[in-house]
Amino acid sequence: MELPTELPLNHFPATRAAALALGYLRYLRGGPGRGLQLRELRRARRQDIDDVGHKYYLELEVEDALDKQDRTVSCTAEILHHLGSKSCAPDVQVTLQGELRSTEEADNEFYNRIRSLEKELEAENIPDSHGNIPPELKPIFLLASVASGYVTWQNSTENTLFNLAQVKHVKQVKRSDEDLQFDYVVLIHDMVSQEVLAWQVTLLWHPQRGARVSQCQGPQPRNP
Repeated sequence: MELPTELPLNHFPATRAAALALGYLRYLRGGPGRGLQLRELRRARRQDIDDVGHKYYLELEVEDALDKQDRTVSCTAEILHHLGSKSCAPDVQVTLQGELRSTEEADNEFYNRIRSLEKELEAENIPDSHGNIPPELKPIFLLASVASGYVTWQNSTENTLFNLAQVKHVKQVKRSDEDLQFDYVVLIHDMVSQEVLAWQVTLLWHPQRGARVSQCQGPQPRNP
């Protein structure tokens, strides 16, 4: 088995692996009050494992775009892309070497606001054609980033670079339990192929339990 080799940080293999690590972290730790972004990729290595696949070792700095104190958190990531398997999601492990800003207050405020609506929330085209997001829909867009993080994790290969382009449509669905449910149609841009594809994702969220995707279907051709 070969030892890991250093990758140039501005080359595609490194940037694609970093985008996958960020998507996975968004799914695990993102929410309506946290906007995780990549501040810096500090180191990237790749190891060829015979008859298994390619393993990436990353050192990153991430930030919360909503953190007014502009703090960053270091993290490491390991990503294994299995050989010849397009149906198998990459194995991803991300370890934070610090604490993210607490979002408990914002999460509870959002949860109570949505639970108190007389009519289920429904919206489309977030952001709009001018790139604007109404403040009351920003948490909905951040949850869409969580959902697209799941799509990124489950569907990335070494030749993709996914980015959430737009929430085409979102509808809240009332439930008998305490979770909030949002049925999304998200447009995800593959920066490599330049395709924009629509995914249908059902996201459940609760301030104490976090987010989980219960259904994911796609991609669907984008309507002209």
